[in-house]
Amino acid sequence: MLTLFNTLTGHKDRFEPLAPGQVKMYVCGVTVYDECHVGHARSAVVFDVMRRYLEHRGYAVTFVKNFTDVDDKIIARAHQLGIPWQAVTARYIAAYDRDMGRLGIRQATAAPKATEHIADILRLVAMLMDKGVAYQVEGDVYFQVSCYPAYGRLSKRKLDEMQAGARVDVDERKRSPIDFALWKSAKPGEPAWESPWGPGRPGWHIECSAMAITHLGETFDIHGGGQDLIFPHHENEIAQSCAATGKEFARYWVHNGFVTVDQEKMSKSLGNFFTIREVFEKFPASEQVTAEVVRYFLLSTHYRSPIDFSDEALRLARAGLNNVYNLLLRLDEQPVSKEAADGDAQECLSKFTVAFEQAMDDDFNTPVALAEFQGLRSELNTKLQGGLSSHAKGEARDVFRRVGRVLGLFQVPSKDWEFQETQSGVATILDAEIERQIEARHEARRSKDFARADAVRAALAAQGIILEDRPDGTTRWKR
Repeated sequence: MLTLFNTLTGHKDRFEPLAPGQVKMYVCGVTVYDECHVGHARSAVVFDVMRRYLEHRGYAVTFVKNFTDVDDKIIARAHQLGIPWQAVTARYIAAYDRDMGRLGIRQATAAPKATEHIADILRLVAMLMDKGVAYQVEGDVYFQVSCYPAYGRLSKRKLDEMQAGARVDVDERKRSPIDFALWKSAKPGEPAWESPWGPGRPGWHIECSAMAITHLGETFDIHGGGQDLIFPHHENEIAQSCAATGKEFARYWVHNGFVTVDQEKMSKSLGNFFTIREVFEKFPASEQVTAEVVRYFLLSTHYRSPIDFSDEALRLARAGLNNVYNLLLRLDEQPVSKEAADGDAQECLSKFTVAFEQAMDDDFNTPVALAEFQGLRSELNTKLQGGLSSHAKGEARDVFRRVGRVLGLFQVPSKDWEFQETQSGVATILDAEIERQIEARHEARRSKDFARADAVRAALAAQGIILEDRPDGTTRWKR
């Protein structure tokens, strides 16, 4: 039974799509005014893996991920560079496609742009005006939050406690500071389209509602994005969409956690900001970072927990991959013993497949799934010492390739994998780092953040570190 944490309900829910065997999924994409950063990489990998696993489980998935290609930041970048805003969006859409290709992200079923859906946006705004939940102030149109009593149910905020969100313009003409723009009147030098309320451009939130409804219908299965989008963006999407159609918008709301650097949220202002391009190009050729290295790192922590980015974390991910590719190389090259005794190799592979799916069924728990891969690797290495038949080795290779495809891992031919050896390819997480992560786990347990505590245990397990909690409250560990 597949369960996933639904931000709307605040707990794990059993996943049941609207149409049996089909999943309709919308993920908020990027605003194309700059290069993508590691936070974008995490979101991209998380939802790519969710899509892959749903398909692995037999669902036909329609996956929509948009581009916000008209926005204040795009206009500001165009002025800064002295080029047309369309040139800005074209440049950074191309950069996005380059980065997603490097990360091994599968192309979306549809990748709509906001500027291609102006007619759909205008229809949705008109519906809200007709229902009396939106109002016009000169050439601007605002959604009246007080007309939607359920506002705040996603972010768990109360109306009387809310302040204007970071992307909500403060405007004294609004009936309430938390009313948000659906349509913005044209300003000199800015892109504009004709509308019943005069020339202008859409607000940020209405773009996603219009694109999602156009491509997936008024109600669909999963809406995803980063935690920073819960409020105001996704809260506003729910309000305007439900108010317009009278129907539930998305049934499951899924959000990935932040990327941190030295326990602080990655941001340009702190100077700890890394683009995807920089991650791939910052290391020397002898420590080449590949798509699988980045994906292994990002998947080694549960998608809802924060993940700390560092050079050392990428090196540990490379070492974890080395372990598996070392096994795959042995499976490919080790001569078959004339007296090969397969033993319970098939049972071992079958148990792994069940355990992998149990981990993924539990809210896409990729750290546990990686730990299962490493456990299988260890068992097969032991069995290889006694010899395995060609058939058994082929079955083992097939499991790693086929199941690994769900995570986007273990797809490189073993002879082409570039090993960067540490102690014969064995991951060597430092003792001090293990102790630091154990202390972080203790802190999480003290604050009753058990999901974070479990994620730390699973991440250490993926590196071959086993924890033993003792009755006196201390934790022992071993490799």
